[in-house]
Amino acid sequence: MRAVPAPKVWVTGLTVGAVAAVVVLAVQADKGTKPSVALTSRPSVSASPSPSARPEPAPTAVPDASGTGRRIVYSLGEKRVWLVDASDAARRSFAVWPGTVDPAPGTYSVSLRRGEPRTGSDGVRIEHIVYFTMVNGVNVAFSNAVDGSSPPPAGGAQTGGIRMKTADGSALWTFGETGTKVVVVN
Repeated sequence: MRAVPAPKVWVTGLTVGAVAAVVVLAVQADKGTKPSVALTSRPSVSASPSPSARPEPAPTAVPDASGTGRRIVYSLGEKRVWLVDASDAARRSFAVWPGTVDPAPGTYSVSLRRGEPRTGSDGVRIEHIVYFTMVNGVNVAFSNAVDGSSPPPAGGAQTGGIRMKTADGSALWTFGETGTKVVVVN
């Protein structure tokens, strides 16, 4: 019998340990128990672009009263949007910053899209503008700021822009073709 060199034994030991840990966690998950993990080391320095940036919480389920089929769902209370496919599965969900004018709960459809950057009613350069209704002469639309910033407070102006992060604006732009159903819920 041939002796196994020391580095292979070390790697094999780590592999066996990792497999054992995965099996233990799988068994605990199957039994419905939560594994407990104790962190003994201090957190390391973050490599994120903003040290104060926090990960967004896991998306909540698509609201029950939002209909069926392919649609954009906008929750006024949660300040959140879901992009829902034809099988009623949420393909993406994200937080938004609403303007000062809210649409009434109901079903609308994307009526107009403007991809090129322009200046919003609040003076911010925006893109990926997806219009779906008008409230008292104010257009209500999804968009994102060209520079990726969140909008400043409107300062008394009536704005119907529902802003989102740049990546979310791109996703909504791709998903929200003219005629796509938009469901607004409380």
